[in-house]
Amino acid sequence: MSLTILAGAIMIALGALAAGIGDSILFARYMEGIARQPEAQGKLFGQTMILFGLIEALPIISIAFGILVLFGIIG
Repeated sequence: MSLTILAGAIMIALGALAAGIGDSILFARYMEGIARQPEAQGKLFGQTMILFGLIEALPIISIAFGILVLFGIIG
């Protein structure tokens, strides 16, 4: 097995894992915030969606580079 295939697989796996962990922490804190202050739901929702996009950006980039490494375009 080539090390580039292993590197690409690790990049894809860790990218997906990071997205799952980051999303679960974000939405757990969002639910806590709504439970504490229900009147702030609208403001919290907007901030949550912005952070959701930022959290998802890094794993998407990591998966893209992992696919490029797997198919031999990089490396």
